[in-house]
Amino acid sequence: MILFVNSLTVIDFSYLDLKRGMVGESYIVDAELQGSLDDTAMVFDFAKVKKVIKQAIDQLVDHKLALPLNCNALSLEQDSTCSVVRYHSERGLISLASPEEAFARIPCLQINEKSVGQFLEQQIKPLLPENVEGLTLTLRPEASTGFYYHYSHGLKKHDGNCQRIAHGHRSTIQIYADGMLSPRLNKLWSERWQDGYLGSQTDLCDSETLQWLNKQPDAYSFRYQASQGWFELVIPKNHCEIVPCDTTVECLADYIATELKAMDNSKTYKVVAYEGVAKGAIAQL
Repeated sequence: MILFVNSLTVIDFSYLDLKRGMVGESYIVDAELQGSLDDTAMVFDFAKVKKVIKQAIDQLVDHKLALPLNCNALSLEQDSTCSVVRYHSERGLISLASPEEAFARIPCLQINEKSVGQFLEQQIKPLLPENVEGLTLTLRPEASTGFYYHYSHGLKKHDGNCQRIAHGHRSTIQIYADGMLSPRLNKLWSERWQDGYLGSQTDLCDSETLQWLNKQPDAYSFRYQASQGWFELVIPKNHCEIVPCDTTVECLADYIATELKAMDNSKTYKVVAYEGVAKGAIAQL
């Protein structure tokens, strides 16, 4: 017997890639459980599927930076308070220092739907009852015919896991000029923020103040303290856009609208900015 739950949850996270550098991603997760019926005539109670599997996914990967452990471009160091990651991508060296809980260590050469899905299956299967003989998780991006971008960021003021300095999303954008959807503007912004790190100006720091990381030429340095600990990031400037606001989706939508208004004040703009799947903010100027 097979039990299935489509769109069980969405994973919002970032990962390291040789060509693309740091990539923000959002995967919808579908689950299938293969097994025999238990004494309640179920393979597994739907409520428990959502609770056990979703909770495990949140703890293992969601709002983390996924590390391809078998990739030679990756090096790791760890002490009692912090884990240090260095990754030599084709876009330059990316260095991070964060509490260990901000990273997902995945034994693979490349992070993708398959490697993340296999990792989650291996970790979650032992949490299920004995009558569940198999678990298949299918990860997929949101089907979209419009424009979207992949971005990473960190929200130091957030009480939860959004405070982690390197997590991200695959996000749709819809820009309207004078009430009409503008493919040109949507394309412009999707290309501008494709595979980018969006850094808040207030989180920039002098490289001399970094505790765990080293100064790099042509790179931005970020450092902040949040409830989970200290976070540091050094990332090539060509991989990053600095914005004069926090990088919440509300602020990003308003930032885009403000930039558009500055370029052409004669029009009214509506910016529908998504944060991952099925959630976001709308700004109008």
